[in-house]
Amino acid sequence: MPSQAVKFGAWALILLNLLMAFGSIWIFMRMAPAIEVIIARNVLSLEASEEMLAILGLTGEGAADASARQAFQAALERAEKNITEQEETELLARIAKFHQPALAGERAAKRETVEAIAELGRSNRSAMHRSDLRAQELGLGGAWAVVFMASAAFLVSMLFLRGLKKNLFLPLEEINLAVTAFSHGDSIRRCSYKGAPKPMQALMLHINDLMDRHRLNAHNTYNTYYGGENRPAAPPGPVARSTAEPGQQTRIRS
Repeated sequence: MPSQAVKFGAWALILLNLLMAFGSIWIFMRMAPAIEVIIARNVLSLEASEEMLAILGLTGEGAADASARQAFQAALERAEKNITEQEETELLARIAKFHQPALAGERAAKRETVEAIAELGRSNRSAMHRSDLRAQELGLGGAWAVVFMASAAFLVSMLFLRGLKKNLFLPLEEINLAVTAFSHGDSIRRCSYKGAPKPMQALMLHINDLMDRHRLNAHNTYNTYYGGENRPAAPPGPVARSTAEPGQQTRIRS
């Protein structure tokens, strides 16, 4: 049934729009953990590494004071509580092993500590890069999914509009043309229901039947009112003019 097709098209459009909305939300929710890893985890480890390197750099060749030792220990503890990669455990163990003699001024221990901290920073930056790539892949895949759903919605919309035009707009236009012509005196104009859907065919047949009844009633009213003596005399026709010569007319009258 055409009405069922129209309803199906409308519901299909609604469902596709809902899918696009919830799909976009799902994509952003999938991207959020990757971004959270970059911001909340790896950035904290990088900040701790930078702080430890700054303390070692400020101490110079001499020994660090108590406040510097406390600050270094606090940064090390933050990094130990924020392990995100497997190699971080070994690197933090090296830092914990050599940082005390490094802060006391031993050059070899300081070199080991600096190398371990630098490696810790590189590990976190690599993890951030991988997380960024995963987020980009999710975003790209989600964008193509939205494009696909939007294309499907566009296709369904075109089919829906085509169905509306065939099953509703064109039949209504035909009804409007027929009724307009009939109201302007074209008493033989009727709705052409060929190719129209069955519900519209039934409506057009009803309209045609009403037009037939109106024409029949008008004809009966005319016959009733003008019948018999009330019928108006036929209008006089034009006076006939003969093409004969005057002499010929005289001979005919005699």
